[in-house]
Amino acid sequence: MNSSTVAFLELKYGNIYGGYPNFYAISEIALLVFEAGSNRIFLESWVNNANIEIVSVFSQVNDLGHTVGRGKEVINLRTRRRKPFDEEYRLDERALKFSFNQLRPTKMPIRNFLLKNFRKYRFQDIIVFDGRRDIFLCERAGVDFRRYNIIDIQKDLNKETDYLFSLNKLSVVINFDYDRSYLRSNNLEYWLHPIAARQIMPKSAAYDAARLMMVFNEYTQHHDDFLMKAALLLNRIQNTKTQE
Repeated sequence: MNSSTVAFLELKYGNIYGGYPNFYAISEIALLVFEAGSNRIFLESWVNNANIEIVSVFSQVNDLGHTVGRGKEVINLRTRRRKPFDEEYRLDERALKFSFNQLRPTKMPIRNFLLKNFRKYRFQDIIVFDGRRDIFLCERAGVDFRRYNIIDIQKDLNKETDYLFSLNKLSVVINFDYDRSYLRSNNLEYWLHPIAARQIMPKSAAYDAARLMMVFNEYTQHHDDFLMKAALLLNRIQNTKTQE
């Protein structure tokens, strides 16, 4: 691996159903590694199988990637079964303690997963998107990021455009497309090894990591085209609002 190797980190997480709203449990981690010289893509995933239920919050978007609402559902991490979210549901202290006990043994696997892959791929830059909580949750599991340069592309874009883009909007900007063998955008196309391809499913951390990589590469390699298309999308969103 050379110095042009870059890693993209994406997490899925949620609070314990019926528990504290500000305590988050990691449900998925995806670390996508891109080797710029060869265009090779490596993807490593970790899934939490603890016997707990978490609340998944998701954006409901229109065809422009604009958020028109937010939804919540409950996911059992062990069975992956989903059920409707009840705002009034609360765990008693005993059930909450049980959930925390189920979560405690996941710290070591999270730490081991990330540190093993940090050593395996040898990169300096880690790209995140609105990643402050992602980094915090990994640090809480014992991961040390001090040797790495963490780049939050949402922050960089906000400084440059004075607009807080979502990953959904940026996926529309770059015309993100995935067909099980290739990742494509306005100016880029990358072949995926089948091992990586089968991990990329909609709504997964791996899918978001793939979108993040394509956004980052379009932004850094085709900067002017990227900004022009971003401005066009914002105009379309504004026009849609005006018509409404």
